[in-house]
Amino acid sequence: MTKTGADYAWFESDFPDIAEAYCFTLVRGLSPAELISRLEGRPEAPLQGIAEVADAAFAQYGLVDGARQLIGMTTVGDWTLLIEPNGYLGVTEGRVLPASAGASWVSHFVNVNAVGTFLWAEDQVLRLCFDPMFPEDRWGTAPDELLDVMARIGFHLEEEAPETDLSSPAAFALAEHLTGVAITPALLQDTTFSCATVQIR
Repeated sequence: MTKTGADYAWFESDFPDIAEAYCFTLVRGLSPAELISRLEGRPEAPLQGIAEVADAAFAQYGLVDGARQLIGMTTVGDWTLLIEPNGYLGVTEGRVLPASAGASWVSHFVNVNAVGTFLWAEDQVLRLCFDPMFPEDRWGTAPDELLDVMARIGFHLEEEAPETDLSSPAAFALAEHLTGVAITPALLQDTTFSCATVQIR
């Protein structure tokens, strides 16, 4: 059964330090080491739990004036999960599409200004991209393929504004629908993440 945005409402309350600005990416077909190589990353020491990754990411940002982004990665089934606290690399088309050669790439991002992006690419082809707060404006080669799923998950596709905005948690649910990977509190808290820093500008 497809999860909905409500099933991921815990993320904002349980992980407030990262919930206001993050990028979660799932890649099938590339190991963490292969993903680091494609993104021209520099391996860093592993970190335990998302809180340590977030702390290190913000410290890294301060050290180099935001020129490098710290990312945390782990393997979940056939997928590599890549987490960027306060990052956006995973939805940057100029980096994503070349890096997705031979792979599936599903990513969603939000920043402190509530600007967001959901991106789905397959083997260098952008299938779907949209801002979760404005899902009526979609582009890519398959912009309407997931419309029924998006409506069930909780994306607001009507003209009237919803009483409760679940666009960010709905992005987690849509990513799970496409990948079969459930993001859970235990996964975020208990995982030892492989880490790297990547040039972002």
